[in-house]
Amino acid sequence: MNAVIVDDEPLARLGIRSLLQKHSDMRIVAECTNGPDAIAAIRQENPDVVFLDIQMPELDGFGVLKSLDLRKLPYIIFVTAYDQYAVRAFDVNALDYLLKPFDDKRFEEALERARTAMGQEDSNKLREKVQSLIERLEKKNYLDRLAVKENDRIRCIRCDEIDWIGSKGNYVEIHSGKFSHLLREIISRLEIQLDPAKFIRIHRTTIVNVDRIRELQPFFHGGYRVIMNDGTQLTLSRRFRDKVRGRLGQGI
Repeated sequence: MNAVIVDDEPLARLGIRSLLQKHSDMRIVAECTNGPDAIAAIRQENPDVVFLDIQMPELDGFGVLKSLDLRKLPYIIFVTAYDQYAVRAFDVNALDYLLKPFDDKRFEEALERARTAMGQEDSNKLREKVQSLIERLEKKNYLDRLAVKENDRIRCIRCDEIDWIGSKGNYVEIHSGKFSHLLREIISRLEIQLDPAKFIRIHRTTIVNVDRIRELQPFFHGGYRVIMNDGTQLTLSRRFRDKVRGRLGQGI
């Protein structure tokens, strides 16, 4: 079977590559770090199976699927750090996924299902499953407030009051006005629960409320300083620049 690996994280691609190389019947025909390259590779190589990361800057995994001809769709194994809502959506539509971080056993199970499905699954059914999944996830209701534990109290913070969010390991620090609050959550999981029309990732450790951005200033190595309304200076990394450009304009 010919395989394409799509993931913007080098370690994630290395992990999948290493596991696939243990199987003599698997041939990796392309590795892609972003959505546009994935679309081109899938169209050119016509692979049997694609390991597709969902969360990628600029164009995510679902954007990749929307750009493909679903009548000729390869077997998709989604690679995701999505929350339980999305996991239930995968289960409901009987589509395979690897939830990061996954172990060797879980990978082998997914690969065996791909082998079994080759030539057996009706292409129309697969197309319907993928379309249903996309529709289900796009209807997701985004958070409008966060509940943060402070001592013996639970404080509710409206999302539209948040200025920016910073990652601190297994926690995120919510900045709202003069106050900051710690929430036990990793930033990638919180990102997908926030309305993308209001919040945008500018760095692997930072999410900002777009309405709180005052200006952007050129910085080293193609990056930018993001100046918030209260004067806070944050960094826009090159990795997320295209995504921000899509929201704020081509001047970046």
